[in-house]
Amino acid sequence: MSLLSLDGVSAFYGASQALFDVSLTLEEGQVLALLGRNGMGKTTTIKTIFRMVPARTGAIRFDGNDLSTLPSHKVARLGLGLVPEGRRCFAKLSVSENLTAAARPGHWDLARVAALFPRLAERPDQMAASLSGGEQQMLAIGRALMTNPRLLVLDEATEGLAPIVRQEIWAAIAQLKRDSGLSILVVDKSLRELEQVADSAAILQRGATVWSGPFVDLSAELRDRYLGV
Repeated sequence: MSLLSLDGVSAFYGASQALFDVSLTLEEGQVLALLGRNGMGKTTTIKTIFRMVPARTGAIRFDGNDLSTLPSHKVARLGLGLVPEGRRCFAKLSVSENLTAAARPGHWDLARVAALFPRLAERPDQMAASLSGGEQQMLAIGRALMTNPRLLVLDEATEGLAPIVRQEIWAAIAQLKRDSGLSILVVDKSLRELEQVADSAAILQRGATVWSGPFVDLSAELRDRYLGV
């Protein structure tokens, strides 16, 4: 049984349909890349998984649990951790306060997050609002890990960051896959970096799944057709 599965999911913003029969699966311990050009439904798919946008039709299951009727906070308690697009740290809280605000018992604690992101360990009392964009992204990832999820969802975690910071975050993602066995759903445009970590991929076009399979089968023709500028 897949850890996460979406089967024929549709979703609307008011009267406007945003998702059309989206289907994808993520296996335990694997990394799934959710791909597509801008505006194709990737973030809406994530919001639908977390019940921030209700699914009109279809099934969403996590470890056998039907998510379609649960409120967002109960979805999170099942073991899903979200790093949303745009970071969204608690600006008026310190680094340590951000990390402990939603912490749950488990493998991930302050020491392990500090080991993954040494920059955070250097500034535990600094307000999140005064961090650089890259440091805020590290903080957002660390905060999600502190919930001790079984599935970590990263929505554009490297967008708009300096190249050196992007490299640090991709290295952290690779370390998470290698050392923790954590399942990861990642939305990103960096195919070169995704090649190093992703086991499988699903491509959305105009709110519908148009391809899914092992990442190694994502051919140049598919990339040009669905992901090229």
